[in-house]
Amino acid sequence: MQKKNFKNYFTKKTIFAAACILAIVVLSTAIGDSSLNRSIVYAESMKGIGTGIYWDQACMNKTFSLKWGQLEAGSSNNLTVYVRNEGNSAVSLSLSTSNWVPSTTSRYMILNWSYANQVLKTNEVIPIELTLTISPTIEGTTDFSFVTTVTAIGV
Repeated sequence: MQKKNFKNYFTKKTIFAAACILAIVVLSTAIGDSSLNRSIVYAESMKGIGTGIYWDQACMNKTFSLKWGQLEAGSSNNLTVYVRNEGNSAVSLSLSTSNWVPSTTSRYMILNWSYANQVLKTNEVIPIELTLTISPTIEGTTDFSFVTTVTAIGV
């Protein structure tokens, strides 16, 4: 009779342990799935062609990458950089992105800037706010990168 009770006790403990493990797996999967709507984003590279890109107005701290921080679907984030004309003549600026990884993420993001087509004299510095906006329809992306380039165009 005691052997039967022992087997019942052992069976109940085994079932309870299996249920606990299953609950942990289900919860961790649910938590993991909710993080699919969040992305750690950074532009792998920030380049200036004919321009210097800096974090400070005194142009002491050059910017080589943009760290956007944590973003969610449907959100946006702003960064301010200082752009200096490092050429020998007046220029206007253009902004471009390239090398999106994965390449499909470029369909779900927009990079805008506050530049208003002003002409920059040699060594002139202007603040520019960059805004990265993530589409609310992006799914399954947890990491991506792209190259942001600011190019000086002679006027």
